[in-house]
Amino acid sequence: MKDKLLAEAQKVLNANFQKEGFTIPSKKLYPFQWKWDSGFIAIGYAHYDMDKAESEITTLLDAQWANGFIPHIVFHTDTDTYFPGADFHQSALHPMSSKKYRSTGLVQPPVLGFVLEELYEISKNKKATLQYIRSQIDKVYDNHQYFYQNRDPLNEGLVYIYHNWESGTDNSPIWDGIFENLDSPEYDFERRDTSHVNPEQRPTKREYDHYLHIIDIAKKYKYDDQKIAAHSPFLVQDPLFNAMLIKSNEALIMLYGLLGGDNIKIKQLEKWQEKAVFQMNKKLFDEDLNAYVYYDLRNKKHIRLISSSSFTPLFAGIPSKKDAENLVNTLVSRFGGEDRYLCASFDPTSTHFRPKKYWRGPVWINLNWILFRGLKRYEFKDLARRVKEDSVQLVSKNGYYEYFDCRKEVLDSGNGAYGGNNFSWSAALLIDMLNE
Repeated sequence: MKDKLLAEAQKVLNANFQKEGFTIPSKKLYPFQWKWDSGFIAIGYAHYDMDKAESEITTLLDAQWANGFIPHIVFHTDTDTYFPGADFHQSALHPMSSKKYRSTGLVQPPVLGFVLEELYEISKNKKATLQYIRSQIDKVYDNHQYFYQNRDPLNEGLVYIYHNWESGTDNSPIWDGIFENLDSPEYDFERRDTSHVNPEQRPTKREYDHYLHIIDIAKKYKYDDQKIAAHSPFLVQDPLFNAMLIKSNEALIMLYGLLGGDNIKIKQLEKWQEKAVFQMNKKLFDEDLNAYVYYDLRNKKHIRLISSSSFTPLFAGIPSKKDAENLVNTLVSRFGGEDRYLCASFDPTSTHFRPKKYWRGPVWINLNWILFRGLKRYEFKDLARRVKEDSVQLVSKNGYYEYFDCRKEVLDSGNGAYGGNNFSWSAALLIDMLNE
């Protein structure tokens, strides 16, 4: 079965690779380049085609803005199959935006640091891969510098996101309380996603009104981070986002050590790292819930809900051994029932849980990969094995879909695979897990 899955996964990635040097997440549904998708996709390619892995990262970094910002979508081509596109986002409003590519003015979780480390670890020609990393690593460092200089208004080591799309977990119930207090206008637009996927699996029209309204606010201030921090109704410190940044800090420190000659950058990364890890545990770890939670900077309060993102700090080595044990107990007790596959994207014991609805309950392979790596790091070997085996089962029974129902009775009937099919990061990260 392993060889069959690997062959199918490579076929998915190769079919989604574009002549411009990047890979779309899924045909029709996602026709452009997404930031964290490309990072995960590169990890899959590294196992069998390092040239494509490097191309994925090079093409993304080619769209970096002059201030170190890396956009969450790069619009390499013109197509009307996706909304909102380049004409809505108007990235040129920012004076330091890319002059070569149109993009969004949003970011996504900063995965590229640890992706470069993964390429090195996987590579069979480490000397050549290290030379490639040398050519790109400063761009990733500049991205980290952008975050700590522009997205940390309290100078506490935790960066904010100003839009739910920046989290990567688009319609999570985490955001419901913020949106309930938003008086967003009714937008008149034609969505493209619901023409490709059942609308019951996607965010609602009213949610999209809020999404577009927040972007319009950012556009009003020409994507100026200081003004966004002062005026955006959505301003959140996200444990997933910050855990990815911390993990990437760790990777850059290691890679700069291998490359040599960048002690100043290493020392700066170590300073960011020390402060960030401390604040993650002090501010975002909820000792009553035994889980990492979000902090609403605008309304100065924690959002005390548990999602799969709550466990991602394991991947970055953030919790103490004791906190990690408590965190895993929360994972098992709330998410780990024998009638479910791990790991639902939102707390299955919550009244907000929706097993078919995008980030409101379904299982995502990228979060499972992060969780798998985090559990291995803390030597929860049996649970890590279960996450890996569940991921393989999800795909082998249903195909390389975007997300999956966590309920075994639904999935085992063959009706629980949702979103886009032949989905790139599902294929890429299964390749990596199968090669463990």
